[in-house]
This record gives sequence, C-alpha cells and structure tokens, in this order.
Amino acid sequence: MNSSESSDSSEFDSHQLENDISWEVKANNTSYHAGIKERTSFLFKKRKYANNKIKTSKYNVFSFLPLNLFEQFQRVANFYFLLICILQTVPIIATLPWFTTMIPLSMVLAVTAVKDIIDDVARHRNDSEINNRQCEVLKGKSFKFVTWKELEVGDVVCLKKDDFVPADLFLLFSTEPNSLCYVETAEIDGESNLKYRQALSVTHEKVNNLDQLAKFDGRIICENPNCDLHSFIGTLYWQNQEYSIDNEKILLRGCRIRNAEKCYGVVIFAGVDTKIMKNSGRYVLKKTTIELLMNRVVMLVLLILVVMSICLAVGAVVWDSTVGVNMPYLGSFPEVLNLGYDCFLAFWSHIILLNSILPMSLYVTFELLHVAQSFFIKWDLEMYCEESDTPANARTTTLNEELGQIKYIFSDKTGTLTQNILAFKKCCIDGQIYGNQYDGAAATMADLSWNTYADRRLKFYDSLLVQLIRSGEQPGVRDFFRLLALCHTVMVEEKDGQLIYQAASPDEGALVLAARNFGYVFLSRTQDSITISELGMQKTYTVLAILDFTSSRKRMSIILKDSEGKIKLFSKGADTVIYERLQLSCPHMESTQMALDQFATETLRTLCLAYKDIEENNFQDWSQRHQKATVALQNREHLLEALYDEIETNLVLVGATAIEDKLQIRVPETIQNLKKAGIKIWVLTGDKKETAINVGYSCRLLSEEMEIFEGKDLNVVLDSLRKNGHRCSDDNTDDVSDTIKNNEESEFLSCDNKALILTGSFLDKFIHSSKRPLKKDRWWRKQWAMVNREARRSVCTEAEARERAFVELACQCQAVICCRVTPNQKALVVQMVKKYQRVITLAIGDGANDVNMLKTAHIGVGISGQEGMQAVLSSDYSLAQFYYLERLLLVHGQWAYQRICKFLRYFLYKTFTFSFVQIWFAIFSGFSGQSVFELWCITFYKVAYSWFPVVTIGVLDKDMNDVMSIRCPKRYKIGQRNELFNYKIFLVTIIHGLLSSFIIFFIPYGAFLEGVGQDGTGYQVMAMAVGTGVVMTVNIEVMLDISYWTVPSLLAVTIDFILYFCVTFMTQSNFLSRRNPQMFQFNGAAAYAFKQPLFWLTILLVVAINIIPSLTVRFILHCFYSKDAGIVTYEDLHKAGRMMDDKTAHFKRSSTYRRSSYAFSQNKGFANLITSGVSLRKKKTSLQSNSGQPTPN
Repeated sequence: MNSSESSDSSEFDSHQLENDISWEVKANNTSYHAGIKERTSFLFKKRKYANNKIKTSKYNVFSFLPLNLFEQFQRVANFYFLLICILQTVPIIATLPWFTTMIPLSMVLAVTAVKDIIDDVARHRNDSEINNRQCEVLKGKSFKFVTWKELEVGDVVCLKKDDFVPADLFLLFSTEPNSLCYVETAEIDGESNLKYRQALSVTHEKVNNLDQLAKFDGRIICENPNCDLHSFIGTLYWQNQEYSIDNEKILLRGCRIRNAEKCYGVVIFAGVDTKIMKNSGRYVLKKTTIELLMNRVVMLVLLILVVMSICLAVGAVVWDSTVGVNMPYLGSFPEVLNLGYDCFLAFWSHIILLNSILPMSLYVTFELLHVAQSFFIKWDLEMYCEESDTPANARTTTLNEELGQIKYIFSDKTGTLTQNILAFKKCCIDGQIYGNQYDGAAATMADLSWNTYADRRLKFYDSLLVQLIRSGEQPGVRDFFRLLALCHTVMVEEKDGQLIYQAASPDEGALVLAARNFGYVFLSRTQDSITISELGMQKTYTVLAILDFTSSRKRMSIILKDSEGKIKLFSKGADTVIYERLQLSCPHMESTQMALDQFATETLRTLCLAYKDIEENNFQDWSQRHQKATVALQNREHLLEALYDEIETNLVLVGATAIEDKLQIRVPETIQNLKKAGIKIWVLTGDKKETAINVGYSCRLLSEEMEIFEGKDLNVVLDSLRKNGHRCSDDNTDDVSDTIKNNEESEFLSCDNKALILTGSFLDKFIHSSKRPLKKDRWWRKQWAMVNREARRSVCTEAEARERAFVELACQCQAVICCRVTPNQKALVVQMVKKYQRVITLAIGDGANDVNMLKTAHIGVGISGQEGMQAVLSSDYSLAQFYYLERLLLVHGQWAYQRICKFLRYFLYKTFTFSFVQIWFAIFSGFSGQSVFELWCITFYKVAYSWFPVVTIGVLDKDMNDVMSIRCPKRYKIGQRNELFNYKIFLVTIIHGLLSSFIIFFIPYGAFLEGVGQDGTGYQVMAMAVGTGVVMTVNIEVMLDISYWTVPSLLAVTIDFILYFCVTFMTQSNFLSRRNPQMFQFNGAAAYAFKQPLFWLTILLVVAINIIPSLTVRFILHCFYSKDAGIVTYEDLHKAGRMMDDKTAHFKRSSTYRRSSYAFSQNKGFANLITSGVSLRKKKTSLQSNSGQPTPN
C-alpha cells in the first residue's frame, strides 16, 4: 500500500469514527432527548432516543385483524380459495354455491388466527412482566419507584445489591471503596465469574450524595448504539473538562449488581438501543423445508389445474362446435356461437369444478398435526426434569418435522454442555496422587467435619490426604495447600457469619474453596497483606508483589514475606510454562508428569504448583527495577514481562491440581449418538481456547484419534487456492468444492478424521469479508460497482470465494470449536453455514448471549439453566438438560418427519385420485362441467370420508418405538437426505393418483355402460360405484402404509367407512329428495346400487387392481431397499441391541498426550485492583455516613 492509499484509508476510518460517535446524552435532561427526531422513510420521523419499553409481540388490538389476514392470504392456497369464492358468486360460471367454499375457508382462517392469538398473548405477557419491573429514578431531588418502561435516556438510576440493570448505564458512583462495582454478566455472555466496573474518580469524589446527583449536568458524547458487548468509546464533558469513558465505566442491561449496596448511573442507551437488545437479532418467521416444498408443490398443483382447465375448456368449445351443434336440445346454436367467450366461461367453470385438486384443509390440518406433535413433546416424561420441575416445551409449533432433518448443531459451552460448576477432584503432591481411594466398588468420601470452615459441598474420595494434613507429617502437603490459600486474586467478604468468595474465574474460586475445606482458609486481605488460617492458626503474610495472570503468561505468581521475614514466591499455572521454569534437578518431575497424563485421560483441568525462596538483597534489586517498570511511559508491558520471567525461574515443583468442569448429565453419550446419526456439532463459546478444547475432550466431541487443526492451517489451504488462481462466481457455486477436493497437497485436506479450533479474531477475517469491499480500492470500486454489473460481481466475488472456501473446509471436519467469539459472531457463523451448505441447522444455548444464534438457526433450543430465561424466551423449543436433545431429535424429530411426509403424500394422493376422475368423466360428458360425483359426496369426501386415517398417520404413526429410535441413530439420515417427501415423491404421487383414477373410473364405466338410459339409474349407479371405489381405494392405501396400528387408527378407518355408508343412505333417501330435489338428486340410488351383485363385484375389481401393484411395490422395497425406504429391519434392531450392551459407564482415553487447561480468568485478573487498594473496603467516611448520602425516598 503506498502513502496516498494509506492516507485515504486513515481519512476514511477517522471519518467513519466521527460518524459512529455522535450519540449525545445530557444527564438529568430527559426533555432534551424526547424532543430530538430523525427522519426514517419518506417524510416520517421518529424519536432518535428510544424509551426503555421492550416489544417482542407482533399484534395489538387494532392491527391484529388486518395484519393476520394479510399474513394468511400470503399463503397461495388461502388466496386461491378466496378467488374461487369470488368466482362462485358469478352465476354464469358458478357450478357450486359460494358458501361451500366460504364456510370452510372461514374455519381455516379462524383456527389459524386463534393459534396466532394464543402465541402472541404469551409474548405480550412476557413483555409486560419485563417492562413493569420496578427501579428507582431520580425525580427532582428524590428517588421514586417507576417501571422499567418509563425510563428515558438521561435519567439517573439507583440500583441496589442483586438488582438487574434496566438499561445501559454510565456508572457515576457506588457505595464501595473508590466506586468499585462487581457485576454478574451470566445473562449476557454466559460467564458466572464476576467482573468489576469502576466509576471515574471525578464522579466518585464530586457526585456522591443526593444534592450532587440532582445537580449533575454532565454531557456524554459516545458511540452510536451497537452490538459490541466488550468495548465502549465515549467522553464525559463536565465542568469544562473532558474525561474518557471505556467499557469498565458502563453497566449493561441484563447485568446483576453483586457486591455494592447501592450504585448510581445515567441511562445512555434504553430499550431497543441497549447492547443486549442489539445482540438479540430480529424476529424471523421460520418455515420448515417441508413447508417451503409444500408451498412450491401447491404452485405446481395450481399450474396443473390451470393447464387441465384450459384443455377441458378447449375440448368444450371443440365439442360444442362439432358435436353439440347437432344436439339442439343442449341449447347449442351455431348462429350465436362465440368460441372465445364460450372458452372463457368453460375455463372458469372447470376451475370451480376441479378446485378440490388443491385441498383447502391441507394447511389447517398441517398446523393441527404440528400442535398435536408439540403436545407429545411437552407430555414426554422422559424429557421432564424432576429436580427443577421443568418439562420440555415446544414454544413454536410449526417446526417439528425439521427436528428430524438436522445436519449441524451449534452449541454454547458454559451452562449448556457444562454445569458451570468446578470441583476439586484429585491432586498430586510430591509425586503421589490423591483422590483415587476406593473401597471395593464404591468410593469412600473423606470426612471433613473436623473443619468448621468446610462448606460441606466438596466431595473428595481419599481419607489418606486428610490424615496427612491433620498430622502435619509431610511438608509438601502443607506447602501445597498453603500455596492454594495464598496465590490468588480472590476477594472475600463475610455475610451472615459465612465467608463469601468472589473470584475472577470459577477455576480460581474452586482452588481457594478446596484449600478452605482442607483447613487452609483464606480469611481477608488488604492492599499489602493477606491473612489465612492454617489448621486453626491465623497467619498474616505481607504481599510484596502480585505477578498477575494473562492469557500469554498462562500463570500467576505472588511474592510474600512471612512472620519470620522469609521471602517466598508462589506460582501456579499451565504445566507447560511451569515445567520450563523448574530447577534442573527438581524432584518428582517425572511422577508429576505421569499424574498429569492420568488427569488428562480423565478430562480433568490441570494446574502445576511451584515455589522458590528469594534472598532479601536479590528481591530488593528486583523490586527497584520492577517499580521503575510500572511507571515507564514506553514498553511498560514488555519491561514487566521481562522482569516476571527473570524472577519466575529455578522453581521447586510442589504438585498439581485436577479440577473437574462438571458436564451436564449424559452429555458425552448424547454427543456420541448424535454423531452416529450423521449430525456434526460445532461448539461456539466465549471461553478461552484451552478451556474449550478440554471440554471438547470431556464431552467426546474430540478424540485422541482426531488430528487437531487451527486457523493457521486453514490459511495455508486458502492461500494455496488463491495462488492457483481459484475464483468463484455466482454461475458456478460448486467450483469451490471441486477445487478443494482436487487439491490434496495440504495435510489438512488429506486427513479424514480431523477437528478444527478457531478463535473469534480469526473468524473476523471471513465474517466481515462479505460485508465490505477491500480497503485497498474501497471508494472507486464501490462507485463503479453501482453502475457496472461485472464490477459489482468482482467486488463480491473475491470475498465470497474466500468465505465459501472457508465454510467448505470447516464443514469437512468432524468437529469444530470456535472460542472467544462474541454473540454476533455466533449468529454469523450459523448464517454462513446456512448460506453455503444449504442444510438444516440447530442452535442450542442457555444465555442471553445465545439469543441471536438461536434466532438465526433453523431451530433454536433454549436450556433452562442458571443464566436466566433469555434464551428460553427466544427459543423454538426449551429443554431442562442438554441430553434431552437426543430424544428430541432421534425420537420426536424422526417421528414428526416421517408422519408429516406420509401425511402430505397421502393427502395429495387422495386429492389427485378424486380430482382426476372428473377429467375422465369430462371426456364422456361433452366437457360440460358436470360432476361424476354426487354433490354431497364431494362435500363429505374432503372432511370425512378420507380425512381421519390420514390424520391418524400424521399424529400417531411410527416405524419403531422410542427406545429403538435412539438405538438406531443411523436411520436419522433418512430425514437429512429428505428421502420421504421431495419432487420425485410428488411426481410418483401424481402418477399414482392418475393411474388409480383411471382404474376407478373406467372399470365402473365399462361395467354399467349398458345400463345407462334403460331405467334412469345407470348414471347414478355408476356414480355410486366410482365414489365408493374412490373411498375404498384411498382408505385401503392408507391402511397399507400405517406402520403402527393403534386403537385410534382402527377407529379412524372404521369411522370413515361407517360415515360413508350412513351419509350416503341419508342424502339419497326418499325423505330428503322429496323435500329438496335440487340439493338431493340421487333419490334412492344408494339403496338400489348396494343391492346389486354387479356393483360389489365392480368395487372388488377396482380395489384389487389398485391395491395389488401397491402391495408388489411395497414388497420389493421391503426386500431390496428397506434402508432407503425408511423401514426398520431385524438386522438393524439386532445391531442396535449389541451396541447398547457394549456401552461402558466411564470414558477413558488411552493416549498420554497431556493438555493443560489453565483457565483462570478470561482477561487480566484483579491484581491491579488489589495492589492499588481500590477494591478493598475501608471504614465509612463521614461523607458516606452522613445524611447527605443518596437515599431514595
């Protein structure tokens, strides 16, 4: 890049930054913000500063009717029947009365509307619960309680301990020392460890009582509302001074105040402008692949209807002009014949006659089946969590069949795969492993009742270690737990006589808690001291320096002086970095290394502990240089890092800890079974890489047989593709896949069993590549692309080619773990896979940081975990445990897919069979538009004669029970390949219906041809035979395809036959025919026809000729294509039984490859806060204790 290009780029970036930082907030001045408007579209304007009201509902009282009708008539079938209803009001073309269509259409619309109302009422109820929460806002010179929805930008808010933050606030002051405030962000980023926020020193000193808060008139200029949770840029202008504001000064909506009794802040972003709402994504109306295919099938059916109506209309005109002119009694007069007009009328007459080819009840039945299947999910006791009293719930009832087609699962880690609970399980001290003591088959838990500080939650299975601790015979044991009690940055406070620890990470908290349970209790700390209890003896150590943890150091150390004046350095960290710094002749290295290998095979998170003695003069020299480095203006971090490395040498190994990151119940088994079902699982987490990889091994997502690749390996392959001149275009979307398959130079491509580990910074290269043109030629290429199609393609092609290649390469892996990703990155990863792989995706998570991902995926599953209900409220399905996902997909998903596909196939089959008979009859009725069926047969056929068995298939049918569905996960691939309903199946269904209709019409036609005209009943008897043949054939076809017979299935078929004969006898009775001969034209035809042996022989012949080919095809499929046809074989069941018997209870890895999982905090620890003293509570000053302290009224 030359200098001019660099200048242009920097000018653009600075201009963009100025545009992004234009949000102005004036404290205690809500009227200012309420008056500012901004133009939206056309001449409309809206408030620039949103209020704090949240709205996720779709309708209100006034908009429901027009908006819901608009949505429903977007369905082709509904609009089509509305058009048919209008046409039926035109007498000249009406072959059926208008109410025969309007009444069923109104019922369909009403059922759907009621369902939509129920769903939206639930959303309104949730919105109301959130919007009506209470908080305290400064009004005048006193605090008053108002609801969250009444908050405005510029309001000063008072929050108390354990309160949720109602909007994004700029922290002004807290009652803690130096206005420090600890917050829990579990509902935002899924992390349970506390994070600190601290007000500016100027507001801490000058805005710390009620009068000062009321007079505060600071002006804040900051970035516009955005979705970045981890950064904030702004400036406070107050009293002619400027003060920089960063993310540590901001309290985000959804955070929870944890340690401060009170804190105060100014609302910066409210409502939809808050960062958590920006990350929640837009509401997207999800439709399943089957429903989208069904809509296209409906369009094809309409096309078939139009083509057939045109052909029949042309046939009518031709018949009238050639044959009809010779039959004056039909009313055809050649002198008044208008072929075009007659063709037009005949076309619409046949459209009305054949309108049943598009079943009106298809969509409403489709939705009723979804509702029934959703109840089965909710009623499934196998997915009910008794501990939390939480059943599974289908919050969206229209996606059930897509549960049987999932190809990719995108899962959060913390709270979803893991319980976010860390437990001290084992340790190695002086080369000896503790925690492996077993008494026979059962483990014996160590008795810690002697320790008054024990919290009774630690379960450690080795009494020998407790004996060694209490005896004091082994110095190594004493040093081990003393190190755990001293080397940390944990904060402590006493509440109700109990010690409460607040750690920067759950790992560190678990270690300090373990030391406490074993008698080494961390009691308190000051800026320069730390006090612990060692087996009941209280000791205070002077803190000389804290060498804090960073992700690059992978360790932390503390330098202390004891009461005897000895200086020691205690260090803990990743085994790789600790071993590099040990003495050359350090004892127990090999035995500890073997212990680490064992811990790794058990997927425990390991840390190494070490110490060293430091001479006084050596420390003084190092301390002086350290002091100079801390105040250096240049290269401060580099200087400190060098000093840390200098003193952290020649360490003595003490031992190693093994912490269990507790997985959710049965997570490894669930993941294994889902992988056997052909489902690929990606883990998207905000955790650091080492932690994510360790959990990947724990839950069996990763295995020792897998080759682990990282982003740099992907770059090698992508660079190779670019060097080979690979380009991608919209005209050849398979180009990337072919190029990748043909390129076998890379180790990545030649490996079949591989996993990929990516970071959020690496993903940024691909996620943002398609959003903006390259910097190099941004401005002129963008302008030229506006007017030139080829230039526009070249702007997008390079970025899209790299993006598509990245997705293709990543999807070749058996597992992918993306760590340190933001909520927005999670959603964009899902979007990329959807875009380029065209597969069904599922996202599962339990925190607010997963909401956008859940909305982006085809199906979102929320876990009712410890991180709030944000994910559940935005999900399509909610579960209490991750392992319920196995049953949701392999049982309910598989059943729903098979049921819906069978339902659609036979619903279309029965409709085509019925409608095509009318076409055959038209050939012999002069294309007159006369129906071959009795009027009431047409009406009841849609809703009674063939409806119940098809519905029972859609609700109850299954090819195997729930146990075998889980034991045979490979059968899930049938849904992934969409084998049971596609265009091929649709074409086969049309042909099947056409052939059936041909047999159903022509056999009765030939049988009763001689009887027509002799006694006036020939046509009616033939019509009865055709109608009976249709009902019998369709119902028997459905019976043949029922895999699981139940009492409702048997009743449905029986009721169909009983209804047919009862209704036929009733509508063709002398009683009704005498009272309304126009409506009941077949007077006594049923009684006459059912007495004729020829009638029943004809029906038997019709059914036999139709059914024998179907039986033959089913037999062939069962014998030769059972797996592809979705039929379970005894071989499948036998194999599944063996697999279940071979399952082991514990998962062990045979490899000795050691992995460290040092994962203190995500970012830098609390060392700076401790050494500066800002985090330590002091005695209340007179200012804080007098009446001027802010106290709400």
